[in-house]
Amino acid sequence: MDYSPKQIVSELDKYIIGQSKAKRAVAIALRNRYRRAQLPKELRDEITPKNIIMQGPTGVGKTEIARRLAKLVKAPFIKVEATKYTEVGYVGRDCESMIRDLVEVSVRLVKEEKMAEVGKKATEAVYNKILDVLYPIKKQLEPDKDVDKLREEILEGIKNGTLDQEVIEIPVVDNQKPIGVMAGMGAELDFGNVLGSIFPPQKKRKKVTVEKAKELLIAEESDKLIDTDSLNSEAIRRAEQEGIIFIDEIDKIAGKTGGKGPDVSREGVQRDILPLVEGSTVSTKYGVIKTDYILFIAAGAFHVSKVEDLIPEFQGRFPIRVELNNLVKEDFYKILTQPKNALTLQYAEMLKVDNINLSFTKEALEVISEYAERENETSENIGARRLHTILEFLLEDISYNADGKTPMIDVVIDKPYVIKAFSDTTKKYDLTKYIL
Repeated sequence: MDYSPKQIVSELDKYIIGQSKAKRAVAIALRNRYRRAQLPKELRDEITPKNIIMQGPTGVGKTEIARRLAKLVKAPFIKVEATKYTEVGYVGRDCESMIRDLVEVSVRLVKEEKMAEVGKKATEAVYNKILDVLYPIKKQLEPDKDVDKLREEILEGIKNGTLDQEVIEIPVVDNQKPIGVMAGMGAELDFGNVLGSIFPPQKKRKKVTVEKAKELLIAEESDKLIDTDSLNSEAIRRAEQEGIIFIDEIDKIAGKTGGKGPDVSREGVQRDILPLVEGSTVSTKYGVIKTDYILFIAAGAFHVSKVEDLIPEFQGRFPIRVELNNLVKEDFYKILTQPKNALTLQYAEMLKVDNINLSFTKEALEVISEYAERENETSENIGARRLHTILEFLLEDISYNADGKTPMIDVVIDKPYVIKAFSDTTKKYDLTKYIL
């Protein structure tokens, strides 16, 4: 999609408060992809993404910025923790697995799009299949009815859902559980696919409702209409050219000394990730993918280590560094009130299911924001996640007692309610005990 950097930041602002430097950095990186795509092929192949390191404490929006960015342009996106590779060789997860995971996500994205494209055609074919199953049953019940009129009534019932609870027997493909192994050079083989190409898929008869039959048969019919080869090649292309990999906890692999026990050295993990960031080819079960043009966004708190503790080659592949700010009272208040998916809105909608019309006064939200800032300063700084802790504690009694059996009632959370709820807790307890 053709978004300008300002438009990208504006979209991110709907969900993430503050952190303008980080938003600008990712917006420019995304726009540069569009700019690169408009260039002649010879020049386009020479331009690689400028990878980003985000530095900041937990809960300030690092992951959310990357995730929302990918969602905005429907780009394949995965998040991995750098620490999962510190035991490479012992648990069988090598760094190339992040690329394979990205391709899997890309395949799923492309398949969903293709399914939507063929959906109408597949749906019509399925309706006719179900009609052929239902017609003999209905004909026995109404033998004197005109054939065309009966078929028309049945088809209408299938379409509008009035026959959804009718039970019918249909043949469905017996999907065996895939058996995957790791072949040489890290490539993956799926024996299920290999055997499926030699032997025709087995079918079994299954009794299901019309509603379930529609779901099963539409998926099966759509698969027949989709060209697997073109799907896989498009998925590989999209992962190569548009993929975003977010590597979290990058600060945990900074430094040259390894951890205790069977851990591989931190520097070793950096050197394993480095070829992927520099550009290499990785074999997957869908084909070979080049990693040269994937955008890598690394993030870490860097409380103990510094970005400079990463090996020089690794630093060189992440030329853009942005620092995210700690959240203060004003930020917490905005998080509670401004985003489209604000926490207060989420809780209000959930409790509405049980006939509780929940609302917060401005003064109550200000006190909650103040508590959040204070707790992050006096105990572990967990950023915006502190609001989850506070709101869960604050609304515990309301959530527990709401059962949906009473008529709709209004519940207003005001400043005295918040102060009373936390009067004893702030003196006696550390709120960190409520963090899962």
